[in-house]
Amino acid sequence: MGKLLSPHEFIVLIAFLFSLIAIGTDMMLPALGAIGNDLGIIDKNKVQLVITIFLLGTGLGQLIAGPVSDAYGRKIVLSTGILLFIAASIWAMVTTSFTMLLIARFVQGLGISAPRSAGNAMVRDLYSGRKMARVISLAMMIFVLAPAVAPLLGQKIMVIYGWRAIFTACMFAGLLAFLWMSIRQKETLILEKRTPFLISNIISGYKTIFTNKRVIISTSVQASVLGGLFSYIASAPQIFTQWLNAEEQFPIYFCCIALISAFSNIINATLVERLGMWVMSTFAIGFNMIFSAIIYLVLYMEIVSDIYLLPIFLIWSVVVFLTMAMSIGNLMALAMEPVGHIAGLAASIIGSTSTLISILLAIPIGMMFDGTGMPLIASITILAITAFGLNIINPRSAN
Repeated sequence: MGKLLSPHEFIVLIAFLFSLIAIGTDMMLPALGAIGNDLGIIDKNKVQLVITIFLLGTGLGQLIAGPVSDAYGRKIVLSTGILLFIAASIWAMVTTSFTMLLIARFVQGLGISAPRSAGNAMVRDLYSGRKMARVISLAMMIFVLAPAVAPLLGQKIMVIYGWRAIFTACMFAGLLAFLWMSIRQKETLILEKRTPFLISNIISGYKTIFTNKRVIISTSVQASVLGGLFSYIASAPQIFTQWLNAEEQFPIYFCCIALISAFSNIINATLVERLGMWVMSTFAIGFNMIFSAIIYLVLYMEIVSDIYLLPIFLIWSVVVFLTMAMSIGNLMALAMEPVGHIAGLAASIIGSTSTLISILLAIPIGMMFDGTGMPLIASITILAITAFGLNIINPRSAN
């Protein structure tokens, strides 16, 4: 069932599949306080685990989803993962225990790892090099609508129906993705290019990937960038509530930040075929590094009055999201280009490795919250410096 979609519909489908991750993450942001109060969480910093445990599941799940998609095709992996996401959404909707909620969130993440790894591999089946980077940029340009509207939608659902109803919305989003992909999209991995699911093949794939300097560095840089992004997402509700006194306006601010960041994908899609992924990612990371350092120094030295904290933090947030959005797609394309012959396994290893490292960075950064945004700004500055230094030595050739 399905056919080879037009490039436009394929890009929109991929964007929607990627959006399930944002829907599962960002719709929960306005509800973290309510979840903590309802389930009796004393240490409010622990409520961030509702976000980070979900992302941890996406990282671990990719280790399975990618190799299986190389052996049996992309569609069956996508279908199975989305169905698991739907089932876990129902579980999270009815649980009354914070521990059980975290387990359900982890299973949600395992399921939604399929669109991340098999979806990227599907793109790599059809495109390569700078064209692949352009397709990913266009998909990310559409995808950014999900994190933009998800907090607003989550807030509206929570106010009217309670925080559990957010998981009902996740369930319906998963069902729509499942039907669209199953009915419309043709399998992109032909039988002749499939590799048996053998431990020896997986070990061989790991050796291929982790002996390629371009892949190793690109994955490490992506992990640093994602570490900053996930730290921001996990910490933002507390920062806007306790430091900036803008709890009710948080979803609107987050929406504006995400929408503005979409321009980075327009710029990237326009320039990446001319300048290349390395130039675009290095410029974006470098700009983030310099701007974040300046903002930290301005706030640390108390050069400006407290009444300017909110606008300064909002401007910094826009720059962070713009530069990170421009970096992530290019870094994935840089990492994937040398290993297209094992796209599914490569997507899973690269995606899972970068996600797991980034979560290991994000959890302690989130727990450092001290009532201000300073630990977050400092951490993202340090991560940007690390990413920039690594990308400078990243080989520009795929060989």
